[in-house]
Amino acid sequence: MYYAQMRKYDIANGLGIRTTLFVSGCTHHCPGCFNQEYQDFKYGTLWDEVAEETFMSYVKNPNVHGVTILGGEPMEQDNHLLQLLERIKKETGKHIWIYSGDTFEKIIKDPAKREILEYCDVLVDGPFIEGLKDLKLRFRGSSNQRILDVKQSLVNNKPILLNLN
Repeated sequence: MYYAQMRKYDIANGLGIRTTLFVSGCTHHCPGCFNQEYQDFKYGTLWDEVAEETFMSYVKNPNVHGVTILGGEPMEQDNHLLQLLERIKKETGKHIWIYSGDTFEKIIKDPAKREILEYCDVLVDGPFIEGLKDLKLRFRGSSNQRILDVKQSLVNNKPILLNLN
């Protein structure tokens, strides 16, 4: 797995102060994507033990409320991402947001993607659609994208919107 960037502190990609990982690699190629260079699976830096330890030190900071994984496309990553999510939950229990160009309905049909999702608390799903771009939306780029409560969605086997109030 490669990553494009990690942010120690981020307030743009989820509620509260978060540590953010932008993974590299995406096959969606959404027109108007704001991270076009991140579509290349070899863009950025190879994920290794040093990167993971650095990232985990950021996550463990008491000022950090949670983690956000985006990209690129997190659902198209190798087992390194799954192992990282397992570690975050085991060592910190912190809230995890994940962004995907896939919809919840598609993710739960794929066992590998569903396994990634099961470690997450919030899913921002759906492809970016340039014609639906809205700069006033919180935490998403186009109005077709949803912010879902993963646990409730999995229990109900259908998308349940997260209450942001």
